[in-house]
Amino acid sequence: MRRIYSAFAYGEEPRAHCWWDETASLPDRAPLSGSHACDVAIIGAGFTGLSAALHLAEAGVNVLVVDARYVGFGASGRNGGFCCLGGGMLGDAALDAAVGREGRLDWRQTEVAAVSFVEDLIARLGLDVDRHSEGETQLAHRPRDFDAMKGERDGYYAENYGFEARLTPPSDLPVEGMNAGFHGALTIPIGFCLNPRKYVAGLAAAAEHAGATICESTSVTKIGRDAKGFTLETTRGQIRAQKVVVATNGYSSEDLPGWLAGRYMPTQSSIIVTRPLTQTELGAQGWTSGQGCYDTRHLLHYFRLMPDNRMLFGVRGGLMANRASEARAIARARADFDAMFPAWRAVETPHSWSGMVCIARDRMPFVGEVPSEPGMFASLCYHGNGVAMASYSGALIAELVQERTPTRRYPRILRRPLQRFELGRYRRAVMPFAYAGFALADR
Repeated sequence: MRRIYSAFAYGEEPRAHCWWDETASLPDRAPLSGSHACDVAIIGAGFTGLSAALHLAEAGVNVLVVDARYVGFGASGRNGGFCCLGGGMLGDAALDAAVGREGRLDWRQTEVAAVSFVEDLIARLGLDVDRHSEGETQLAHRPRDFDAMKGERDGYYAENYGFEARLTPPSDLPVEGMNAGFHGALTIPIGFCLNPRKYVAGLAAAAEHAGATICESTSVTKIGRDAKGFTLETTRGQIRAQKVVVATNGYSSEDLPGWLAGRYMPTQSSIIVTRPLTQTELGAQGWTSGQGCYDTRHLLHYFRLMPDNRMLFGVRGGLMANRASEARAIARARADFDAMFPAWRAVETPHSWSGMVCIARDRMPFVGEVPSEPGMFASLCYHGNGVAMASYSGALIAELVQERTPTRRYPRILRRPLQRFELGRYRRAVMPFAYAGFALADR
């Protein structure tokens, strides 16, 4: 595999102190051994791959999932646990220019459908995922951002999503248990928070119960094809498959398949988690809300008080992946946490980790058949909002693989093949300039 970060990014160190790993155990699954045949081979045992495997297996399809590490190793097992609207980064004007107003509304309603999909799936499978938060709250880090929220409340959410958002003026934030120096808030009634490790563990178990096979510690090294289908060469053996699904998102490589080269951008997101906070400590800061929150920065912070009163706090913006850069990212997260919640500066954060989110050149996900590769499908680039959209896209891919007309929304914007980034495999070189611009805009 050819990847654009050093081996450090794809090893255990960035996730060594992940809190989620202490909340749920996953069984060890055997690696592939020898030669196997299946209808569909899926590369990647995260939300996308497992959702696809579950829905294919439930339809009677013979499915084999392989992962270079283990179930939920990548972003699916270490994200912030926000099941919310999102998945793309294009605003309404850009969406209208690309696919028209009807296409834009189709995409916006797909965002809603993705959240509902996860909600229904959790209920159907009977998963305990520590669900909390009624919708999601955005907090204004500048007064002018709250002014912009007023405009969005009056039209954006009603037109795009069919609901009305709720504004909270800055004077009322302490009453709602959100005292952290913000200049107002906007709460939408769609979405919730969960424990991603419990969720991904439940997906894997359900897929296996339906008949799928999951093999861990099995890296795909080459994909070939002939008139009968595909041959996947792995470090542990060989797989013959009629069709292939690539579900590796921010942990993709440049050559599996070669079409992916230069068409995705992994960027780092880092999280710290406190020890459980006492009621005295919560009162001292004035933060008692269990809402899933994020602020209005381009390089945003996302945070939430979890059911056991641990505070999760995440930051975006990492561009490197080595031991030193990891330490800097965690230190920046802690510094931002202390600035936002000064009453908790003495509170320990024993858990910290990082992982890769995935960005597309045209800032929207791709879900569909790989161009010029009939029978090979891919789904990736959820822009840091993969809990809902990756799960939904996996189920959508399952329908496409079976050559069915999708029963789920499949908006035009998701069908556009990924564009190449400038500079190809050296594309990370453009990101410092972009992030510097974001940082200036956030002032």
